Amino acid sequence: MTEAATGVVRTVLGDRAAGTLGRVNVHEHLFQATPLLPGDDLDDERASAQEAGALRDSGFDAMVDATPVGLGRRTSALARISSSTVLTIVASTGMHRSAHYPAGHPQRALDVDAKSALFMHELTVGMLDDDADAVAFAGVSSPSGIAIAVTPGGRPVRAGLIKTGIDYWAIDDVERSTLEAAATAHRATGAPLMVHLEYCSAAHEVLDLLEGDGVAAERIVLAHADRDPDAGLHLSLAERGAHLGYDGMGRSKTRSDAELLALTRAVVEGGGGGRILLGNDVARRSRYLAYGGMPGLGYLGRRYLPRLRAEIGDAAVERMLTETPARFLAWSDS
Repeated sequence: MTEAATGVVRTVLGDRAAGTLGRVNVHEHLFQATPLLPGDDLDDERASAQEAGALRDSGFDAMVDATPVGLGRRTSALARISSSTVLTIVASTGMHRSAHYPAGHPQRALDVDAKSALFMHELTVGMLDDDADAVAFAGVSSPSGIAIAVTPGGRPVRAGLIKTGIDYWAIDDVERSTLEAAATAHRATGAPLMVHLEYCSAAHEVLDLLEGDGVAAERIVLAHADRDPDAGLHLSLAERGAHLGYDGMGRSKTRSDAELLALTRAVVEGGGGGRILLGNDVARRSRYLAYGGMPGLGYLGRRYLPRLRAEIGDAAVERMLTETPARFLAWSDS
């Protein structure tokens, strides 16, 4: 028997009790644009709303939109979609790994102080409605005239999570400064952190760095941990308290669902099931039904979860969908 989640989760429509979230998909993107995926932008509000509705209809009550600053976010649109679909959405501040920001991109020049000020503003005051405004905000002392995202009711939209990322077995200076800024914002707010990993490389190194900067491992989810299906590695990360982002379903070109099911069973049997968080990170126009692609945001709930339930049982799956994300997303005391 696990303890019920306490505290609040910051959603795009306001704070709500953590224990009321229901089933949560912890890694998706409703809007995204990056030079790493040319032609695969998610930029149509109506189409993205249709996908959000499909996620809700597949059995989810809430999702994390994991698009950080500079990658085509549309934060007021997230609030409109949450309101129209009755799907709770937690938005992200932060900055992705360096590869998403080409040479000369203004965000690459931001120092730790500028980044942490931006992150904290988006967590506590309001998210910037446009990526250009976010960069401008970080470079000025008085952000007058900068547009803040608002809900349909006119309230500021605030972020509920800090998203960061590193490259494959590498943390460059830009990524390191982002991690430092994220730790500063976490210490000030208690907001949870998501770290993008390339094939789960440098996972322990990231935990070492963040723990040294005052972030407990239990406040961190390591996105894409399942890209390396090493149950022993995952159990060692879970033993430290870190959460494991399993979000690679439906990618048979690189790894089959069967491998992910076997990995999940092994980690659950090893005692790490309480640290697994589920998402699908579909994240591309070519993979969204509403944009003309496939398999869409309904894949996790309709196609994968029935197989996972058969593999590890309903109770273990429900824990991954409800209890674990509610505790992780609840803001901790700094």
